[in-house]
Amino acid sequence: MNTVIPSPAPPSIPVAGRAERFPVRRIFCIGRNYADHAKEMGATPDKANPMFFTKPADAVVTDGADVPYPSATDDLHHEVEMVVALGAGGADLSPDDAGKLVWGYGIGLDLTRRDLQAQAKAKGAPWDVAKAFDHSAPVSALVPATEAHPSADTRIALEVNGEVRQSATLGDMLFTVPEILSHLSRLFELKAGDIVYTGTPAGVSALVRGDRFRATLGDIATLEGRVS
Repeated sequence: MNTVIPSPAPPSIPVAGRAERFPVRRIFCIGRNYADHAKEMGATPDKANPMFFTKPADAVVTDGADVPYPSATDDLHHEVEMVVALGAGGADLSPDDAGKLVWGYGIGLDLTRRDLQAQAKAKGAPWDVAKAFDHSAPVSALVPATEAHPSADTRIALEVNGEVRQSATLGDMLFTVPEILSHLSRLFELKAGDIVYTGTPAGVSALVRGDRFRATLGDIATLEGRVS
């Protein structure tokens, strides 16, 4: 296909132990999926109504690259999250069928311009500028589901400069991965290449330039990086 400008390179995520990469189509995120985090943000946990938002596919930061401190904020926050990558798609799926879409797992950070989010909340405005900015989705290499599968006992954790900031088990999630994907499939037709950030536990706080972070999903995936 001829294009009027050069086509941008498609975003992709490395796959652990392989030369191939995972192409990213879309990034979905669920908010308030850990009760303790919902409470620390002044919200009531709501099992009936999951809350979703998106980030652009090219917001991913991969391969250990530095994360540039974003513009227009003085309050950048970390939110560590398990990431699932989809190898197939569908719409209006049951949880059982939705769970079969998962191709692999990783660990990532949903970076948030917290001051801009607070302003948006106060005005009842969308969160896009707080969540969907450049470099807002650092993510580890993906591990295929055929090689590792997290359980309810798998621990998700984040250290900043060697200090533990966030720690919980996946069993603390309000919505499981199949439930998240099922709900999403009623709102969007999911497709291969979509990735989903599955929510963060309590302990979110600020990052500053020079901070080094280490996020882990049990012994399955590790993300290390630096804010520049």
